[in-house]
Amino acid sequence: MIDIDFEALNKIPTPSYVVDEDKIIKNLEILDSVQKQTGCKILLAQKAFSMYCLYPLIGQYLKGTAASGLFEAKLGHEEMGGETHIFSPAYHDEEFDEIAQICNHIIFNSFGQFNKFANRVRIGRAGDKQVGLRINPEYSEIEHEIYNPCAKNSRFGVKIDKLKENNEILKELDGLHFHTMCEQNSDVLWRTVQILDEEFGEILALDNIKWVNFGGGHHITREEYDIETLVKSIMFIKDKYNVEVYLEPGEAVALNTGILVAQVLDFVDGDDFPVAILDASAACHMPDVLEIPYTPDVFNSGRAGEKQYSYIFGGNTCLAGDIIGDYSFDSPLNVGDKIIFGDMAHYTMVKNNTFNGIKLPSIVLLKQNGEVKIVKEFGYDDFKTRLS
Repeated sequence: MIDIDFEALNKIPTPSYVVDEDKIIKNLEILDSVQKQTGCKILLAQKAFSMYCLYPLIGQYLKGTAASGLFEAKLGHEEMGGETHIFSPAYHDEEFDEIAQICNHIIFNSFGQFNKFANRVRIGRAGDKQVGLRINPEYSEIEHEIYNPCAKNSRFGVKIDKLKENNEILKELDGLHFHTMCEQNSDVLWRTVQILDEEFGEILALDNIKWVNFGGGHHITREEYDIETLVKSIMFIKDKYNVEVYLEPGEAVALNTGILVAQVLDFVDGDDFPVAILDASAACHMPDVLEIPYTPDVFNSGRAGEKQYSYIFGGNTCLAGDIIGDYSFDSPLNVGDKIIFGDMAHYTMVKNNTFNGIKLPSIVLLKQNGEVKIVKEFGYDDFKTRLS
């Protein structure tokens, strides 16, 4: 949970995402230490965290950004600079020339996409324009199937048997990309790297392969993360195949750096406990609560029944399942009380929505000097302009 005094808290509108600049820096210093130990390059995966007012700061530590489409590529290119990498399951024809203009590495998901677009990268190609292919190692330890890119009927990457049938294309690649992890420690990466070595080593050894991108899902800034094994995994591939290694963490950049501040609007009777209606919504403001699902931490709370006063937290939408979780407190809650949800910087701002016309949370930065800066507030126009 970030450190914020209650006097400052009372000045923050609700709902608001509040991101702690000092904690962002601490995460970036950890990531940069990995770069310095290994010579790898780490990029910000914008799909997890796109608070671009911090991009100049992040760019002091990381080498650039990773994008999932044109809009993210433009944001990273314009606001951070450095290297801009992109992977998409499929590219739009009308967007591709702009992608090729601003991206340094363009990674394709299939031979079909490579055959369609690779020549458009090569036209006038400068030294910093490189093409890669996403592979599917058919190995993953992800528990939630919704996040497993190696699950049955996966949309992502080319399997080894298909790669071996296309030797001519392999000779035209600059690098390979895989992404098989989600919020996992480096022991998983080490086992994955062994599969990569066994199954794809012949391809990695090709003279034209210059880099391997390990993708994201590395929880590098988590307290108990094993950085030594991460370093070992990177150096194993670098040294054996004489390639550059990239990592694309998103969550690790913003892990434990932000909160969501909400307010109690009302109470209704529940079968088990009173239901507190908040001006924050799981459906609109923290979608992963419903998607994974999980129960986010709340400051000064316990789980239901642990403390004297228990409540169910619900959002202010018409979705019956807009339930955030069950909590308990030492004192009874009142209308107007502030509720602080922990670890709300990543996969929140990038995924939120205006379902039911619910107001988007403000974006607030807690600066290193203690200043609370309201970066952006949202209103009716932000809802209306998404519609027609």
